[in-house]
Amino acid sequence: MSSTTTPSTAPAVGGTTGSAGTPTALPGRPGVPFARTLQAEVRKMVDTRAGRWMVIVMAALTVLILAAFVLWGPAEDASFGNLLQVSTLPLAMLLPVIGIMAATAEWTQRTGLVTFTLEPRRGRVVLAKALGALALGLVVMAVAFAAAALANLAGNGAWDLEVAAGAGLVLALLIYVLQGVAFGLLFLNTPVAIVTVLVLPTAWTIVTQVFSSLSDVGQWLDLDSVTRPLFDGEMAGQDWAQLGTGVGVWVLLPLAIGTWRVLTREVK
Repeated sequence: MSSTTTPSTAPAVGGTTGSAGTPTALPGRPGVPFARTLQAEVRKMVDTRAGRWMVIVMAALTVLILAAFVLWGPAEDASFGNLLQVSTLPLAMLLPVIGIMAATAEWTQRTGLVTFTLEPRRGRVVLAKALGALALGLVVMAVAFAAAALANLAGNGAWDLEVAAGAGLVLALLIYVLQGVAFGLLFLNTPVAIVTVLVLPTAWTIVTQVFSSLSDVGQWLDLDSVTRPLFDGEMAGQDWAQLGTGVGVWVLLPLAIGTWRVLTREVK
């Protein structure tokens, strides 16, 4: 007597697979709401000790740097605009780490099987990670703005920040957060992504400054150079073109490749 084995066609928990292999919601059920996925991703960023301490360290560094500037810096330079510029110096370096940890959580902590079982539509998870990292970055920036405002009251009290400079500063820092998400998705490994996002752009900046033949290229492909007018609030026509080119190479390209990796990589 022979027996045959019929392949299982039962859907995975959280959805079914469409004709093109794309996960879809179960019939009659809308699937996990995106707001809940976003809330979960934001919570995961601060629930771990590493994420919690990263936020604490950034806030503490901002306060310490501002206090040092007010106490020992030139009194005539202690205006709101200058204090805000000083407070965001550590954020430009540390904010990408928030994005990296958000993007690599499932792969470094081996929780991908749980995440992608509850929400098999991986594109929504990637989007939630990016938006969550940007939202947390905005919270950290709000702390920096508040700390700079308080420090200004202890300084010369000059409220000299222009709207263009403030908006440009926020946009520049959000770009760095998104760069962290992009490199995290690209490497899916927290230490490698952190080292790369800190070292590679800096090395490229040094190369474009040392070799004069690359100086023109650096004006278009050096992320530090293309975001500098944003920090200064002096964006002109060509500055926007250079910003788009630099962001395309250092943010959008690795973001696209990293998203493709997440969508196609086998979860173990």
